[in-house]
Amino acid sequence: MVDLSKYDNSWYDPGNKIKILIWYFINLLFFKTSIPYPSKIKVLLLRIFGAKIGKNVVIKPCVNIKYPWFLKIGDNVWIGENVWIDNLTTVEIGNNVCISQGAYIFTGNHNYKTQSFDLIIKPVIIEDGVWIGAKAIVCPGVRCKSHSILSVGSVATKDLEEYTVYQGNPAVPKRKRIIDDGT
Repeated sequence: MVDLSKYDNSWYDPGNKIKILIWYFINLLFFKTSIPYPSKIKVLLLRIFGAKIGKNVVIKPCVNIKYPWFLKIGDNVWIGENVWIDNLTTVEIGNNVCISQGAYIFTGNHNYKTQSFDLIIKPVIIEDGVWIGAKAIVCPGVRCKSHSILSVGSVATKDLEEYTVYQGNPAVPKRKRIIDDGT
């Protein structure tokens, strides 16, 4: 039987409490808002709070980022409206990645097999050229390998293989991704 009175995540320490509080308000004012602040301002704020961010990163309005000090983003990345990066631990996003509107990337879950419903955290890695479709979900511990696609509304519970299109809940491979070189 689950007994939530036994729940204890005191082992989990995401960082300095004052820093977390300040980030909460910065996130609310500059990221979770519909006000279209320039991406350059958002990137600067993320860097100030410890994120490692490449060049040409676009961050649309209404994006929620839990802890920027656990975030690494490469070059030429687009993060769409209403994306939620719920990073209790590291999230690494490679180069030339598109994370579409309403996508949810999370690194925490609970152990339903224990009475105390223990917190579990696992990093997420999104490699170069990946496209996470609108309202898709990437679960804790998943690696989206090079140029894979997680299609609209799909849920990645396991690693995505490179150059493969995934669809469904749970996401399953549907076809190979072939990229036209323009010739």
